[in-house]
Amino acid sequence: MGNRWHCMQRVDIAVPILASTCAMDYHWYAELQEYVDLNSHPGSNHTCDIVIDKPTYIVKLDAGVSLYHHYCDFINLYASMHVNGSFDTDVLVVMWDTSSMRYNDFFSETWKAFTDHAVVHLQEYDGKKVCFRDAVFPLLPRMRFGLYFNMPLISGCNGSGLFDSFNKMLLHRLRIEQHGPTENKVRVTVLSRKTKYRNIVNEDVIVNALKTDSRLDVSCVTFTHRVPFVDQLRHSSNTDIFIGMHGSGLAHVLFQPDWGVLFEIYNCDDRNCYNDLARLRGVKYMTWQRENKVFQEDEGHHPTLGAHKKFTNYAFDVEEVIRLVGEAREYVVNHPAYVASLEKKRLHSFDVADKEQDQSKFVVKDEL
Repeated sequence: MGNRWHCMQRVDIAVPILASTCAMDYHWYAELQEYVDLNSHPGSNHTCDIVIDKPTYIVKLDAGVSLYHHYCDFINLYASMHVNGSFDTDVLVVMWDTSSMRYNDFFSETWKAFTDHAVVHLQEYDGKKVCFRDAVFPLLPRMRFGLYFNMPLISGCNGSGLFDSFNKMLLHRLRIEQHGPTENKVRVTVLSRKTKYRNIVNEDVIVNALKTDSRLDVSCVTFTHRVPFVDQLRHSSNTDIFIGMHGSGLAHVLFQPDWGVLFEIYNCDDRNCYNDLARLRGVKYMTWQRENKVFQEDEGHHPTLGAHKKFTNYAFDVEEVIRLVGEAREYVVNHPAYVASLEKKRLHSFDVADKEQDQSKFVVKDEL
């Protein structure tokens, strides 16, 4: 809105477009259809109970308990910052949620990358007329052809500049440091689900087998809401090869380094979801290749659809896992960004060693 106090609503344009879809997460029609133009400035004649001078993003959020869905909110908010041409964090975020139930946000620490202030819930303005001097209704997470939930990704498209800058912005503002690459070790993380379905039955055997390879630094983690999200970010952003079953946790691919590999060990016939996300981030995607070497616990038990691959557990041929991780490792160590970053670290280490040696000479001379 800039410095203007009131706007004209183009109902002739907005209504036909917005009313063409019915799902509320796809558009702002449900919220804005009852708005009318004011004949005077909202700040005059005591029209407003509350006047918000600070620039404000009014957001409508997807599921806050799912990393995949909630980060669809954040990537669209980030895209909206580009559209608006402002990256200031001295802004308010108002969450448009009329439900009386509490919004569970397992990844609330992310908001620190966008605002210096606590997120305001719409209920705080209940029964009041609120006027915003400068407000933005951002792009929505499930809008048609939007990022990234409903995005029909073009074949061959890989490495979005927006997703790359989102990665850099987020890690910088949350002060997450990249400690890699590490000399002679590729960092591998196995994500353990510990849920009812889509567990790796022989996970311990696989992890122990991977640990026998001296070229790998292997860890097995469980990311739940009890693990601070910033700690999760520190781990996934310092993971070269991220391994896990199909599920929301694989959205940690958004935080992997440029040379990273996402190994969705089994996609449960949902072939595009995390493949597309890895492509947008610009990292390599891998999944299981040989169906005769994966062993399904049973047919699966969807509550309404019956047999379903997402509702059971799996065991995997250990040698085949080792082979695929070996392919992933070769990709990582030969990636130009990995090679360049490792060389930069080596040169930095030499510079530090030379300075320490020079300082020790001065100390000896002073003592003499």
